[in-house]
Amino acid sequence: MVPLIALLQSAILHELCPKPKKIATVRLPRRQPLLRAMRPRDPEEDSRAATPLELLYDLCFVVAIAQAASGFHHAISAGHGTEGLLAFFWSFFSIWWAWVCFAWFASAFDTDDTLYRIKVFVQMIGVLILAAGIPRIFEHQDFRLLTLGWTIMRLGLIAQWIRAAIANPNQRKTALRFVFTILALQTAWLSLLLLPPEQWIWGGIPLTVLELVAPGWAERAGKSSWHPEHLAERYGLLTIIVIGESVLAATLAIQAAVDQNQISAQLFMVILGAPTILFAMWWFYFSRPAHAILTSNPAAFLWGYGHSIILGSAAAVGVGLAVMSDYETGEAQLSQFGAGQALAIPVALFIASTWAFHLRRPGPNAKVEAVQVMLACAFILAAPLTSYAVVGIALALILITFAMSRCSITAQPSEN
Repeated sequence: MVPLIALLQSAILHELCPKPKKIATVRLPRRQPLLRAMRPRDPEEDSRAATPLELLYDLCFVVAIAQAASGFHHAISAGHGTEGLLAFFWSFFSIWWAWVCFAWFASAFDTDDTLYRIKVFVQMIGVLILAAGIPRIFEHQDFRLLTLGWTIMRLGLIAQWIRAAIANPNQRKTALRFVFTILALQTAWLSLLLLPPEQWIWGGIPLTVLELVAPGWAERAGKSSWHPEHLAERYGLLTIIVIGESVLAATLAIQAAVDQNQISAQLFMVILGAPTILFAMWWFYFSRPAHAILTSNPAAFLWGYGHSIILGSAAAVGVGLAVMSDYETGEAQLSQFGAGQALAIPVALFIASTWAFHLRRPGPNAKVEAVQVMLACAFILAAPLTSYAVVGIALALILITFAMSRCSITAQPSEN
C-alpha cells in the first residue's frame, strides 16, 4: 500500500511541478573572417549559387551598360550609326570582359573573407570609373578614363590571382600565367594612350584577340575549378540585367515622347511592342538550362565567349526600341527602314547567337531548330519593310520562343 501511495504522490508532484524545458540555443552568426586559405572551390558543390557580393558587383555594371546604350542610341538617332557602333563595341567589350574575368575567378576561388571583399571593392571602383569614361568615347574618342578604370579593376584581379598562386601549389602555374597575361596586356593597353585616337583602334584589335586567347593558354597549365551551375546562373543573371537595361532605355525614350504629347498609333505600337519583345527574349534565353553543356574548358569558353554577342545584341535591342520611339516622334534623322533595322538587326542577332551558343543541343531536333531560327531571323529582318516593324518583330519572337520551348518540353523525358 505504501509503494502505491508513494507512486501517486510522485505522479501528482510531476504534474504540478513539471521539469523545466530545455531552452533552445540560438546560434549567433559567425564573425566575418579576416583571412581564409584561398583553396579551389569544389566544382561539384551542391546548391552553389551567386553570393550577395557578386550581385552587388553586377549592379555596378548596370551603370556602365546604361552609359554605353545611351551613347549608341543618340549616335544612331543623329545619323552617326557607324561611329556609334565602333564606340559601342569598345565600350561593351570593356564592360563584358571586366565582368567575365571576375566571374570565372570567383567561381573557382571565392573565399568571401574580408581581404577578398576588399579586393572586390577595389574592382568595383574600377568598374564605376570605367562607366564614367564611356561618354567620352562617344563624344571625343577619349579612352583615357575608361583605361584608368580598367587598370584599377585589373589590379584588384591581379592581387586575387597572386593570392591564389600562393595558397595553391598545384594550380600555381595556372595562376601565375593569369598574373603575367593580365599585367602584360594591361601595360599594352596603357601604352595605346600614347597614340592618336584614330590609330588607337589598330592597336586595340590585336590586343582584344590576345585577351580572348590568354585564358586558354593559362588554363593549359591546369584547369581551374570553376563551377558549371554557378557560372550558368551568373551569366543568366547578367542577361537579365542587360535585358532590364533595355527596358529602362525603351521606357525613358517613350516617356520623353509622352511628355511632348506626341502619342500616335505607331508610337502606341512601340509602347506595346517593347515589353513584348523583351519578355520574349527573356523566355527564349531561359527555355533550356545551360550547365549541362559546360563539360570542359573548350565547351565552356565557346559558350562564355558566345555570350559577348548575346549580351551585346540584348543591350542593342533597348537602343533599337529607343531609336524607334525617336523616329515616331520625328527626333531621329533616319528613314523608316533605317529605324526599323536599328531594332531588327540586334533582335535577329540575339535569336541566332542565343540558339547557336546557348540553346543548341545535338540530336534529331537540331536541324529543325536551325531552320526555325533562320526563318525567324529572316522574318525579323524583313519586318522594317512594312509600317508595322515592331509588331512583326514581336510576333516572330513569340513564335520562335514558343517553338523552342515546345522542343524543350518534348526533349525533356529523353534527357531524364
